[in-house]
Amino acid sequence: MTTGTHAGFSGAPGRRDAPTLPDGVRIPAPAGHATALHEGRLSVDVVAPSPTSDLSLRTSSTSTSTTASPTGAHVDLGRMVVLNEWFESIGGAERTLLAMLDAFPGAEGYALWKDAGAQAPAHLRESWLARTPLRGRKALTLPLMPFVWRTQTRRRYDVVLSLSHSLNHTARFPLNPGGAHLSYVHTPARYVHLPEIDRRRRAGLQSLAVGVTKQIERRTSRHVDSYAANSVEVQQRIREFWGRDARVVNPPVRTGFFTPDDAPTPVCDRGYLLGVGRWILYKRFDTMIDVAARSGLPLVLAGAGPMEGELRERAAASGVPVAFEVRPTDERVRELMRGAKALLFPCHEDFGIVPVEAQACGTPVVGLGRGGLAETVVDGRTGALVDEIDVTALADAVRRVDRLDPLDMRANALRFGSDRFAAQVQQWVHDVQAGDRF
Repeated sequence: MTTGTHAGFSGAPGRRDAPTLPDGVRIPAPAGHATALHEGRLSVDVVAPSPTSDLSLRTSSTSTSTTASPTGAHVDLGRMVVLNEWFESIGGAERTLLAMLDAFPGAEGYALWKDAGAQAPAHLRESWLARTPLRGRKALTLPLMPFVWRTQTRRRYDVVLSLSHSLNHTARFPLNPGGAHLSYVHTPARYVHLPEIDRRRRAGLQSLAVGVTKQIERRTSRHVDSYAANSVEVQQRIREFWGRDARVVNPPVRTGFFTPDDAPTPVCDRGYLLGVGRWILYKRFDTMIDVAARSGLPLVLAGAGPMEGELRERAAASGVPVAFEVRPTDERVRELMRGAKALLFPCHEDFGIVPVEAQACGTPVVGLGRGGLAETVVDGRTGALVDEIDVTALADAVRRVDRLDPLDMRANALRFGSDRFAAQVQQWVHDVQAGDRF
């Protein structure tokens, strides 16, 4: 049995700092770790289990995909393939891929490459690019992505479904007569189209790659018959950047795993703030430290990433206790969410699975009222939202969540369960095969 870390945290479960806390404030100590990712299976509970909503990792695939229609009858979708970009640690994009494969038993699966150490299913194949020096070179492979997929195979398919957060919507495999290309979009590449949100674009070859990508993107995606976006925010980006319509299918959230305590502590009696995610620039963990300092509350940062050293320096100068939980397990993140006064989320996110997980645990969200949070958080009932990323406004928002009801947060989160995702993507594919290309 291996221990699985929370979405986006690669490597073995790591270390935990224990800062000095004010009297009466307690950060829960780690309990025994029953793992959520173990022995090749992703263990997930759903609100209303069905044969198509079990997110276990399959170890083999058949030549055709069969799924239940909206009427309950099983429909043969023919030969189907699901194409992903790279497969990293188990994060939101990877969980969505696994859920997509599970919604369509028998579908083949490809990724450009699987990162070393990533807990990818054995049956997920790699493209020929994985055998070249460009493996792992994301920015340099962007302009090559259409060519890689077009030269991967001569086998023909009835359904080709790509998942994209950079350029994977341009993926194209040979089709049988009447076949269809579909693309589920996490976002058009932020560092290509939205550098004001995601500032990872850098000079030199990467900037050149971005320029070439913009030129070829629309031309190499005209074959896509139907798009689905993971949020209304992304639906609007697809319309703006690509000139196409899309239906909205929110990604799967494990609301059966992320649950409140049997008797949730009132929000006003909880003593610390929480930030969860990968420690990178656009997630704004530095802002979380400043908000905690302004609020006078301890902060727990759960995650991992290249900004760890910088964040530790900022925390040491903040004047409030800041605990770092490095590569926590799913169980540990759930425990921390249950005890937090609020999850801080001050970034402009496409959808944001972590804030829904927090609400599923009965924890309010304090963050920016744009992007995904505008769709997943009910201001004044399941969290407190602000108009701009401003430390004073966010600290004021923290004070507004004390009287909120954890049961309202839980009820709101249930709208995004995994069973709902499976049903909606199955409906999408059925509609496209029936001639409805929107």
